[in-house]
Amino acid sequence: MRFPSHPDALYRLATALLSEPGEASGVVLARDLLAGYASLTTADRLAFLGILADRFGPDPVRLRQAIDRYREDPTSATASRLFAAAEPPRQELIRRLNLAPGGTESLVRMREDVLANLRAHPELSPVDSDFVHLLSSWFNRGFLQIRPIDWTTPAHILEKIIRYEAVHEITSWSDLQRRLEPRDRRCFAFFHPALPDEPLIFVEVALTTSIPSAIVPLLAEGRRPIAPERARTAVFYSISNCQAGLKGISFGNFLIKQVAEELKRDLPNLRTFVTLSPVPELLAWLGKDRAAASPSFVRASHRRALAAIDGDWSADAATAKLVRPFLHKAAAHYFLRAKNGSGKPADPVARFHLGNGARLDRINWMGDPSPKGIRQSAGFMVNYRYDLGQVEKNHDAYANRSEVVASRAVHKLIEQ
Repeated sequence: MRFPSHPDALYRLATALLSEPGEASGVVLARDLLAGYASLTTADRLAFLGILADRFGPDPVRLRQAIDRYREDPTSATASRLFAAAEPPRQELIRRLNLAPGGTESLVRMREDVLANLRAHPELSPVDSDFVHLLSSWFNRGFLQIRPIDWTTPAHILEKIIRYEAVHEITSWSDLQRRLEPRDRRCFAFFHPALPDEPLIFVEVALTTSIPSAIVPLLAEGRRPIAPERARTAVFYSISNCQAGLKGISFGNFLIKQVAEELKRDLPNLRTFVTLSPVPELLAWLGKDRAAASPSFVRASHRRALAAIDGDWSADAATAKLVRPFLHKAAAHYFLRAKNGSGKPADPVARFHLGNGARLDRINWMGDPSPKGIRQSAGFMVNYRYDLGQVEKNHDAYANRSEVVASRAVHKLIEQ
């Protein structure tokens, strides 16, 4: 079957789809439009997204009239008409496209294209907003299914776990087996009925006797597993979002809390739930701060330490000892005081866990001594603690006051 392969042809299909009253005919049009879009070149896809932005926004005349009517008569009826006038036809078009077989997945891929072009083409921002609005409804917690992932999970799912792992690369099937098969390891993923073979997000869990400070022992080849009933701590050591087209649609907060509850039910001996998290932007932040006209942290007295970290400091024990106090204090400042443009913590991983109600519990020196860990975070890793009795209180402190809930040990680092 030949599908339309030009942006203008897809525009005509989209117009016909919006005017089509019959559901069966609409499904055929939606299928043809999505198939046609998939066959476009990269440039023509961008052109079609531009058409969505330019020609499927609200009617300005109708919207202005609805605003005037509401000002004259501010009732629920005129408010409803104003709401209807303000909704862009683009949203209804996306809803109808979702009726096609495989429509949800096709739309997630289409949003990937929007995000890939958004920086260079900010005029696509309204299109992205409409996608976020609809995908947030379609992928809300009520539709998500949690599934355990283990060594018996079908291979096509396991292949995707290897591909989507974003924190600690899975280098081989043997590496994956070491993470899934032992009795003291767990993995859980969220799925959606419309994408039954596509994990949305997954978390890898290690069961341990104490809170770990480094990733290497957790992933070491040849390590000796412990009996699950001996474990007192569940460690969320890798959390990976899988679908780029669902960026900004939050699943992780639900996943971590549900996994913690399920683990506690199955293993009542567990007492502590923590992460072992990377700090992927620490040294990038430090570089920006030292280059700033008015640094928030870097001082003239730090010159010697800064000169040392510009070299291969981690390979020399004496140099590492020299820079450790400086880097510890820099990390504490980064977590407790450095902010982004919205007044939230500068660190994206911190924003995620603090927003979920976790507490910044411990900053671990040489938690990740790999070349990537040294390059990005000076080797630091962080424990965020999920105290199930405190997560709501911590979440409120963060959401309402942007408060970084942290342990006394972390605060002491910045005071030194």
